[in-house]
Amino acid sequence: MDFRLSDDQVVLRRAVRDFAEAEIRPHVMAWDEAQAFPHELVPKLAALGLLGIQIPEAHGGAGMSAVDYCVCIEELARVDPSVALGVAAHNGLGSAHIFMFGSDEQRARYIPPLARGEMLAAWGLTEPTAGSDAAGTRTVATRDGNGWVLNGSKTFTTHGSVGGVMVAMAVTDRTKGNRGISAFIVERGTPGMAAGKKENKLGMRASDTSEVVFQECRVPADHLLGEEGQGFINAMQVLDAGRVGIAALSVGLAQGAFEAALRYAKERRQFGRPIAAFQATQWKLADLATQIEASRLLTYRAACLKDQGRPRTTRESSMAKLYASETAVRAAEECVQIHGGYGFTKDYPAEKYFRDVKLLTIGEGTSEIQRLVIARQLLA
Repeated sequence: MDFRLSDDQVVLRRAVRDFAEAEIRPHVMAWDEAQAFPHELVPKLAALGLLGIQIPEAHGGAGMSAVDYCVCIEELARVDPSVALGVAAHNGLGSAHIFMFGSDEQRARYIPPLARGEMLAAWGLTEPTAGSDAAGTRTVATRDGNGWVLNGSKTFTTHGSVGGVMVAMAVTDRTKGNRGISAFIVERGTPGMAAGKKENKLGMRASDTSEVVFQECRVPADHLLGEEGQGFINAMQVLDAGRVGIAALSVGLAQGAFEAALRYAKERRQFGRPIAAFQATQWKLADLATQIEASRLLTYRAACLKDQGRPRTTRESSMAKLYASETAVRAAEECVQIHGGYGFTKDYPAEKYFRDVKLLTIGEGTSEIQRLVIARQLLA
């Protein structure tokens, strides 16, 4: 076993880190305060290959590996988790679903412009009555001539108001339960599709999150994505890979919070010496460094298994997402604690990491759901 990054991956990490420091860090708080999606950043992300990270070059993407993907998301999240969340959702959910299960025609139509950043992808699974119980979907798709008519709504949709194309799950046969849910591609501007309420969030405020409403929204028959009745099953497969991305985002956020805490601990003096000289602070830093490294190894293991062609990484992805996200919460909390009163102000990055981090134990499957998934895998 070789736990080292390749030379190319070391170069990739440095490139993304330099980009994040130069193009993102100066604007983090402005975007957060304004709750503004950074449209101006999209072409810059695309130019670096970050909007088609794992899409093959033949389809206009960067053709990187799953481990490369983790490196990219981690480095973005180290500086601004909001930007990393948007990149992860675009790559790991909407674009991934179309690439994994779309027809040749669908891939040719949508994947190249998505990979080039000409439009962003949204992915709609969650509903007011379907959160952890994703099978509780109420949005319906009814056959009507040569097409389908969608009615319902999706909540907490990343890129819900800015995405150029959306993958939406809808019930096509209520009698078949999970196997009666299908996926559809819906283009922005389709009559009957509209962005609803924009969420006023605790954290990740520069990431666009909104409701999407379907009212007599007609889509052609060839916008059915994958086989009819396989939408929910395919969505769970998409989430297997997507959770690795959230794990990487967690590692990056934790690393950013740790570095901020370490830097402050060296600078802040009390009782005549830096607070880093006190054992209480040292132990906090030692524990965090160990837990972050463990999170990184779990995350890269899941990604490596995917790169090796493992068809499903359900257990490994859930373990990585569970441990890394909960480690990130601890890192953000300790970052605030080490900063003391200054950690409660917007003069330092600690409070933003603290606000951003909680989403990671909720989105793409709560910690409780991850434990359920892991237990089922162990007991199967």
